[in-house]
Amino acid sequence: MRLLYTLVAYLLMPWAMLHLALRGRRQPEYLRHIGERFGFYPERVRAPVIWIHAVSVGETRAAEPLIRSLQRRHADRRIVLTHMTPTGRETAQALFGESIESRYLPYDLPGAVNRFLDHFRPAIGILMETELWPNLICACARRGVPVHLVNARLSERSAARYRRFRGLAWPMLAALSGIGAQTQRDAQRLRSIGASRIAITGNMKFDRTPPPDQVRLGEQLRKLFGVNRPVFLAASTREGEEALLLEALPILGGTDVLTVLVPRHPQRFREVAGLLKSGNLAFQQRSENKTIRPDTRVVLGDSMGEMFAYYAACDVAFVGGSLLSLGGQNLLEACSAGKPVIVGPHTFNFEEATEEAIEAGAALKVVDAAQAVTVALELLQNPSRARTMGEAGRRFIEAHRGATERTLTLIGM
Repeated sequence: MRLLYTLVAYLLMPWAMLHLALRGRRQPEYLRHIGERFGFYPERVRAPVIWIHAVSVGETRAAEPLIRSLQRRHADRRIVLTHMTPTGRETAQALFGESIESRYLPYDLPGAVNRFLDHFRPAIGILMETELWPNLICACARRGVPVHLVNARLSERSAARYRRFRGLAWPMLAALSGIGAQTQRDAQRLRSIGASRIAITGNMKFDRTPPPDQVRLGEQLRKLFGVNRPVFLAASTREGEEALLLEALPILGGTDVLTVLVPRHPQRFREVAGLLKSGNLAFQQRSENKTIRPDTRVVLGDSMGEMFAYYAACDVAFVGGSLLSLGGQNLLEACSAGKPVIVGPHTFNFEEATEEAIEAGAALKVVDAAQAVTVALELLQNPSRARTMGEAGRRFIEAHRGATERTLTLIGM
C-alpha cells in the first residue's frame, strides 16, 4: 500500500508545483525556499536537533508552550521547526525569532525525506496534531528516530477517511513511539484507525498565555479604536464568512459599535478590502496604524502575529471558521484574554473545547451571521453579562492547563 502511495505521490508532483505557482501569484512567499520542499537545505545545524513539525499557523501557536519548555530544559540542543505553509513559517519567526531553525518539511517522497533526515539528523521527532506522513514516519523508524504525535486531535470526518486506507494508516501509526491525544474522543477515534500507545495529555493551547508585549499592543490598539467605543471583533474569518458578517452589520443600526474584521489568511486581506469597498462601508486598515475616525464602521485587521492583541483590544469576540462547514478556529485565545466568545454552528475541529467552553458559560453558539451580530450587540449593551462570561473564560482556561508537562513526560524530555 505504501508503494502505491509513493507512486501516486510522484505522479502528483507536477500538480504540486502548479499549486505552488498558483499560490505564489497571490502569496509570493510560496515561491521561496522551494528546494526545502525536496529536502535541500542550506547550512547544517551543529547542535543535537529536536525536530517539531507544525503544519501552519494554528499548530505553530499550539507548539509554543512546548518549544519554550524544551528551550529551557535543553539549552544545548537546537530546535528545528518545520511547516508546510508560509504563514506557519512567518508565525514561527514572530514567536521565536532566530532562537529556532524554521524550515519547510519536504514532500513525502523517499528521496526528499532521506535528505531531510541526513541533513538534520534529529534525535527525536514531534508531530503536532494530525500531521501523518507514511514515508517520513517509516524512514524515521528505520533509522531509530522516535517520533511522537502530540496534541493529537481527529474529527470523525478525518477518522472515516483514514479507515478507508487502513493498509496505509495502520503500519504508519504502529511506527509511532507514542501519541498524546487532546481528549478521550480523539483517543477513541485514533484507536479506531489502528493507533496504540495513546495517552490523554490534553490540549497545549490551554497553556498559552497572552504575551506581555501583545497585551501592551492591545492597549495601544484600544486607544486607536477609541477607549469608550464598543468593539466587536470577528477573528480568524474564512472565505465566505466576511460577506455574511458584512450583510448582517446593519443589525448594529445607529450604534457606534466598531467592528474589527481579521481574516485568517493574509493572502485574503486584499480580497476582504475589496468586499468592504464594494459595500460602501467606511473602513480603515490596521496596517495604517492611525487613530480610527468616528465615522469608521469597520477596521480590517491586515496584520500578522497580533491575534492576542486584537482579543485584548475588543469587548466581544466572534471566532471564525464556524459559520460555514469549515470546523471552526481556536477559541481558547479569546477565553484566555477574558473576553466573551461567540461561535457559529460548525465547530467540529474544536468540538470538545467548544462544548466545554459553552458549558462553562464562557461562549455562546449561534446559528448564523445575523444571530452572531445580534448576540454581540446584546453583550455590548450588557457589560455585566459580558464581564461574567469573560471571567468564566479565564477560569475555564485555568482549569485545563497542564498539557505541556504531560506531553513532556510522554516524550521523555
